[in-house]
Amino acid sequence: MRLRLPVPPAFALRTLALPVLVLLMAALFGGAVRAQGQPDISAIVAKFANDSYSDTADALVALAASGSAQAAAVVDALGEGRLVFDPATKSVYIRARSGVVDAATGAAVAAPPATLTPVRANNRVRRAIDAASGALSLLNPDPARRADAAAAVFKSRDPVTLPTVEAAIAKETVPSIKEALEQARAAILIGKADAPEAERRVAIQKITARGDQEAISLLRSLPADSPPALRTAADAGIAKVEQNLKFWAVAQNVWYGLSLGSVLLLAAIGLAITFGVMGVINMAHGEMVMLGAYTTFMVQNVIRQSAPWLFDWSLAIALPLAFLFTALVGILIERTVIRFLYGRPLETLLATWGVSLILQQAVRSVFGPTNQEVGAPSWMSGAFQVGQLSITYNRLWIIVFALMVFFALLLVLKRTPLGLYVRAVTQNRRMAAAMGIRTGRIDALTFGLGSGIAGIAGVALSQIDNVSPNLGQGYIIDSFMVVVFGGVGNLWGTLVGAFTLGIANKLLEPFAGAVLGKILLLVFIILFIQKRPRGLFALKGRAVES
Repeated sequence: MRLRLPVPPAFALRTLALPVLVLLMAALFGGAVRAQGQPDISAIVAKFANDSYSDTADALVALAASGSAQAAAVVDALGEGRLVFDPATKSVYIRARSGVVDAATGAAVAAPPATLTPVRANNRVRRAIDAASGALSLLNPDPARRADAAAAVFKSRDPVTLPTVEAAIAKETVPSIKEALEQARAAILIGKADAPEAERRVAIQKITARGDQEAISLLRSLPADSPPALRTAADAGIAKVEQNLKFWAVAQNVWYGLSLGSVLLLAAIGLAITFGVMGVINMAHGEMVMLGAYTTFMVQNVIRQSAPWLFDWSLAIALPLAFLFTALVGILIERTVIRFLYGRPLETLLATWGVSLILQQAVRSVFGPTNQEVGAPSWMSGAFQVGQLSITYNRLWIIVFALMVFFALLLVLKRTPLGLYVRAVTQNRRMAAAMGIRTGRIDALTFGLGSGIAGIAGVALSQIDNVSPNLGQGYIIDSFMVVVFGGVGNLWGTLVGAFTLGIANKLLEPFAGAVLGKILLLVFIILFIQKRPRGLFALKGRAVES
């Protein structure tokens, strides 16, 4: 058995890389460049024919630094066992699907030798293959490939890639990718015992500045035999990152609260004007939301079958259809059931609860009890980061949409004849009737308007919740809480109430849990109503007069 001194792989590969890089630089400056502008890698590729693990690892490092477009094909071929050589001529080839090609040039070989032998690989060579593949990605012309490679190096923290990472940092021009490369270099240096202490201290600062959970894991992985100064710096970095993460966790919960508040606003805004004008406790309001979601499902099904290229416009098409359909259903309910129960809120509660059961069963009979698939347009897919805050596009668009609906409804109530009549009936119903306003017609139109808004709320909710017959049941109680807390019939109160309860709910969840958090909010609202029975923003209306 041949004895071999134990040599650390990182040190060996860096030592082997130095003469190859010198030869490569000499070849480049000596004019050994092909007509296509690619470096001549023939001398590097020839080393694979030496049938030596050391020469193979040496050649891999040189290929990674060569900048040749053919280098990736050679490295991939070696990793897949398709790199071969002729022992007689020392020529190196790649077995491809179309035949055999020259490894250095990629040119097809018409008559390959019959004595081709695979280039051997051991564990050391395989590590060098992985390092070379990562290095070639780090130097790839495609910025996306370089960014992915930097992230991969950060996770692997392979010391073999350090020279290539440093070379990539020197060449990188995209700030975000350069920062990712510097973080990858810092991740390598933290665990590299033979690196200068000053560089490792700077690396700890760089990882601390990253400020995420991976940074904490990396700082905790500092070797136990590291100098005390580095251990102290790492501990301080961990404490700083943990404090930073607590801040971002609160910010993330506030964002979730805003998102939940926008959903509550959409679900409650129609109920606010219905309850405020008519004094009707409409337990079927959630089913209007559900019908709007199923309208979206039907629109998307038609588009998928007839005009798939319109899918990104499916929500824009579904919005007016959902509004019209649910508004007509709401007017039908008002004309056939509710109009006979004015002034009797308990009876309206029971009657609309029965209507909600009928609508749920009707939807189950037509569509079935299972959830239905509603897709998201491309512009609502994905997410982006703000610091450690993750913001999804669908939630962001729903917040924007909820505010747009709110201000559009506010404009209708303030600037249109219908809005004037609605406000008149809300403030003094008998006086409005005496002035010639047809209060029955206003009741029907108001109920239709509130139901229509619930329908377009269902379009939005179809993007973040399951579309099923029970969709509306999850929002009806919270909607009443928002309306009562904000002030019956007051839109600004509904806006403030929705976002206040949404944020409070998400801030309570980490400490009290989802169920107990809702119970605490309910207790708070009960106590609040004891002090302010008309809510945050009191509005004199029909319910108050009665």
